[in-house]
Amino acid sequence: MFSYSLAHWVTFFTAVILLDLAPGPDMAFILSQTAKGGRRAGFSAMFGIWTGAFVHVLFAALGLSAILVTSAFVFSAVKLIGALYLIYLGIQSLRSKGGKIFLDKHGSAKDLAKIYKQGILVAVLNPKVAVFFLAFLPQFVEKGAGPISAQLFLHGSLIIAVAGFIEPPLVIIGGKLTDYLSKNNTVSKWIDRGVGALFVWLGIRLAVTD
Repeated sequence: MFSYSLAHWVTFFTAVILLDLAPGPDMAFILSQTAKGGRRAGFSAMFGIWTGAFVHVLFAALGLSAILVTSAFVFSAVKLIGALYLIYLGIQSLRSKGGKIFLDKHGSAKDLAKIYKQGILVAVLNPKVAVFFLAFLPQFVEKGAGPISAQLFLHGSLIIAVAGFIEPPLVIIGGKLTDYLSKNNTVSKWIDRGVGALFVWLGIRLAVTD
């Protein structure tokens, strides 16, 4: 069971690393929270995104994600909800006056929990993630290597594991900007506006996705 060649793993991990580095709502959410709230906020966002991604892994392994692909109504409904949520987050940032709490020093567990939950929703409400798992993971299913659902679950979990090596260093580096931003309200305000515009754009782009 789970017997694969070296070429299989080289191809898989190369593709995963490149895909993980590609910009998208997940990475944008993690980096924006890091810039505004420091490392603790960034890691809370990251863990939320990972949790949401793991939900998609489970759905793919159980075959539930196929519903999003085969049902235009369900796909459109989830897509609209996800787009509206991204736009909502964007509008919140656009309305910010800067000077937000920097969680590395003053944040509460409630603040971090809110960011974590937002991260889950950003990942779960993106139907393109579900479609990605259904389109990407089956390419690495091999006959005789084990049950299909188990192979999908294994490779889906490894995608998140790879993110565990790539994203934490980005959060740590981004967290170093916190001290500077916490002393400069103007820069903090424009960071919020830039992040807000980015999320509104990502929401609109998701909404018009076929």
